[in-house]
Amino acid sequence: MRGELRSVIAMAALLVGSQLVALAVCGPFATAGFSAFQDPGDVSNTAIYIIAILAFTGVILALVKYRRKDIVRYVILGSVFITVAFVLLLPFYYALVGLVPAMDPNLAANLATVLGFLAAGLVTWILVKYPEWYVVDTVGLSTAAGVTAILGISFSVVPALLLLIALAFYDAWAVYRTKHMVTLADEVTSQRLPVLLVIPKHADYKFSEQKSLKEQVAKGEEREAMFIGLGDLIIPGVLAVSARVFLRDDIGLSVAGLAPSLLVALITILGSLVGFAILMRFVLKGNPQAGLPLLNGGAIAGFFLSLVLVYGTVVPPTVG
Repeated sequence: MRGELRSVIAMAALLVGSQLVALAVCGPFATAGFSAFQDPGDVSNTAIYIIAILAFTGVILALVKYRRKDIVRYVILGSVFITVAFVLLLPFYYALVGLVPAMDPNLAANLATVLGFLAAGLVTWILVKYPEWYVVDTVGLSTAAGVTAILGISFSVVPALLLLIALAFYDAWAVYRTKHMVTLADEVTSQRLPVLLVIPKHADYKFSEQKSLKEQVAKGEEREAMFIGLGDLIIPGVLAVSARVFLRDDIGLSVAGLAPSLLVALITILGSLVGFAILMRFVLKGNPQAGLPLLNGGAIAGFFLSLVLVYGTVVPPTVG
């Protein structure tokens, strides 16, 4: 029980930490124009993103069904490579400009791109050669924070709310009805891929020796580690980042020097943490659980509660 409690606390820290890092970097990402959509306020962006998720998931499941696990590994590692390169581009750019203030911005951008891809290649190589839980978690957590920031600036408040609601329903359907999310989690775990975080219950745990999750669940075996998908970290955080970027700061309550939009973002994160606490009550019973219904539900509840407390309304006062 003590090991499980430590794992739950560590998982909660990772959830909150990734979202706080996303809040810290979303400003520079927005200034640099890293938004995935030209018009973040267009609600059709939500439909486009969900269709992309469904298509990618369908491809992976089809490859698993037809026993092309080698291709699955290459597809996911390729996605990780591109994502890491994209996320690192801006930090490298600011580092170069900070070290050489007189450097031409275009040259700095080109060098940052090269460094980003080189670093992404190194990270991917390390994942292949040393697929232990601490390597997977380091890459996964860093990627989650960057992706949360990019998606948060890509969806204004209303599209972000629609995204959280839609993906909460999808996650429940995929885990409890079709169960294909369990199959997908089992596959990426067996491949030691960084699309989930691994929180060991014991110090001597080795991710490289992790058994099939589906088999462990079927046999009722106690698992030596707890797992949380990166989507469970990213999606609730999208609403927090969106609130920080798109809510007005010229009106509303300010506490201890914190801007109104930041207050809403922080309470939204707190809401997702409450949802996480409820989720863990079910997870500790030993069966796979859909994380997004409770995580997103908590984030949405925290968002609207904070709107009332900070702005005195449930209608989001957005900029522009």
